[in-house]
Amino acid sequence: MTSGSAGVAQDVAAGAPAPGDAAPDVTLLDAHGSPVTLSGLRGGPVALVFYPFAFSRTCTTELCELRDNIEDFEAAGVRLLAVSCDPVPALRAWSEQEGFGYDLLSDFWPHGAAARAFGVFDDASGMALRGSFLVDGDGIVRWSLVNPRGVARDLGEYRAALAAL
Repeated sequence: MTSGSAGVAQDVAAGAPAPGDAAPDVTLLDAHGSPVTLSGLRGGPVALVFYPFAFSRTCTTELCELRDNIEDFEAAGVRLLAVSCDPVPALRAWSEQEGFGYDLLSDFWPHGAAARAFGVFDDASGMALRGSFLVDGDGIVRWSLVNPRGVARDLGEYRAALAAL
């Protein structure tokens, strides 16, 4: 389902940037503590994948599927970034355990600031929802998907968005 479709948590996804909107500029720490700023990645497309928690079953399944299909993103020239509210050391340990091969970014402090900027922070649980955003090289959102809590994303949705880029 795309952002704004039935089934999306309206109070959370209402603030999500829609296709055609400028992506919020956020700075997050990667799994090694180095800052990554979205505007600093301009010139090439970026996929931002927000997920609730490192080491959880559904998140591990989703992110491992992306890892196993990273060539889809690479072929489209898209840099994949996965974002959660977990602290840097947890992301580093999880990335090493799973061998993701793409950056995991921490939205730990200020807690959920990037997820809030993208309209996918769930205040009631203190976590990001499963929101995905494809941002072009000029910083414009070209595709978004926000799933309700507990609903995994389909790899086919990513492939369709990459093909349309």
